Amino acid sequence: MHELELSKAFTLMEPGPVVLVTTHDGRKDNIMTISWTMVMDFTPVFAITTGEWNHSYAALRKNRECVIAIPTVDMLDKVVGIGTCSGKDTDKFGKFKLTPVPGKVVKSPLIKECLANIECKVIDIVKKHNIVVLEAVAAWIDTTRKEKRTVHAVGDGTFIVDGRKMDRRKMMASKLPYGV
Repeated sequence: MHELELSKAFTLMEPGPVVLVTTHDGRKDNIMTISWTMVMDFTPVFAITTGEWNHSYAALRKNRECVIAIPTVDMLDKVVGIGTCSGKDTDKFGKFKLTPVPGKVVKSPLIKECLANIECKVIDIVKKHNIVVLEAVAAWIDTTRKEKRTVHAVGDGTFIVDGRKMDRRKMMASKLPYGV
């Protein structure tokens, strides 16, 4: 084993997948790229990390809702592009040729081109760590989409693509909630 700089330790366990989060500020829609996400147990509760540095954060705090849209590997350049410009002066739906779709519960739009979309309400903001806790109120998946592989950020500008799916459901049956 070789010692790793402590400042790079996070690259060993970056979560994933990279997601797009849409918001609506009362006037316009916006999209931000988020690579720090977390599933909170087997409930429909999730957490993302964002803060004042993201233009969408003000809308997220004010309206307390968003959509987590899950892109696939064929969208990687758009995902990176969205994350490297600001919604303050960019119409990201227009610039990246993405289609907003009205949500069933929230005003933030779904993204048609994504594999899945989860409509969410903000249930907590942990300011000390810039963690936004979200509860899912509706979820959608495009089962006809051929590309289903998601991407995971390493944190250094590189990404890992999902690979082969390995089934261990029988081994884990006693730990999985009914219906999963």
